[in-house]
Amino acid sequence: MTDTISNAVAVGRRVLSIEAQALTQMADELGEAFARAVQVMHDAKGRIVCTGMGKSGHVARKIAATLASTGSQAMFVHPAEASHGDLGMIGPDDVVLALSKSGEARELADTLAYCKRFSIPLIAITAVATSQLGQAGDVLLLLPDAPEATAEVNAPTTSTTLQIALGDALAVALLESRGFTASDFRVFHPGGKLGAVLRTVADLMHGQDELPLIGEGAPMSEALLVMSQKRFGAVGVTDAAGALVGLITDGDLRRHMDGLMGHAAGEVMTKGPLVIGPHALAAEALKVMNERRITVLFVVESGKPVGVLHVHDLLRAGVI
Repeated sequence: MTDTISNAVAVGRRVLSIEAQALTQMADELGEAFARAVQVMHDAKGRIVCTGMGKSGHVARKIAATLASTGSQAMFVHPAEASHGDLGMIGPDDVVLALSKSGEARELADTLAYCKRFSIPLIAITAVATSQLGQAGDVLLLLPDAPEATAEVNAPTTSTTLQIALGDALAVALLESRGFTASDFRVFHPGGKLGAVLRTVADLMHGQDELPLIGEGAPMSEALLVMSQKRFGAVGVTDAAGALVGLITDGDLRRHMDGLMGHAAGEVMTKGPLVIGPHALAAEALKVMNERRITVLFVVESGKPVGVLHVHDLLRAGVI
């Protein structure tokens, strides 16, 4: 069993090393053609149509999904289905991104001819420049002549890794050229963990009606009442102008236990509490809470409280 495990680890390292070397080679060889491909995709008035057969088709589908999730209108069209009517899904304002390691996938022939006939820009990703796909492309992104990680079996491994990585590179370059932001990304990822951490504080906070607030001069009996009614375990303290100037928590109560009811809120509060803005990401709020070991954050805008966020709100939203 030990020999089996050792051999498996050796194989795994060999595969990763082969693919890593190929990726480094592709990065070193990346040049003007890549920039032109990004420009063509950027200038497209329609969609980016990704296509490929077999493993290249699976990669093309993934690239389309990545492009769509980062703000580009993209879709996958199966080349065999394209030959049976789905070519009609490719419009005159679209760009086609076609993948094939050999460049000779027969199923791509009709799509390539269609692009040529209707002057639809074609970006070709292949390892063979002289292939059918390589010669048809308006822009050719040539994959390195790197060995597959399976040696004599020659199953698609290194080549599909290169295709995926190149697709990621195109998507990232495209989103940066468009000034795509985390806020934009959140629009396309409302669900799951990723969507949760990209939500803003304003999405999760409790608003004005639920704010536990009292004035600096309010007696502690009022502070305790508000703290009990609002159930955040804390109460914010505001000055005459409505600005948040302090915070009273259970810890403050314990520190002022002797003669507590004889004090005003301003005498018991902790001054300059940690706050966060409504447009900050929920992930940022979580980081502050974790680092400072607190469970409540007041949300302020122009110095005045507009909401309150409890760690339980982050938990319910799936941020944690």
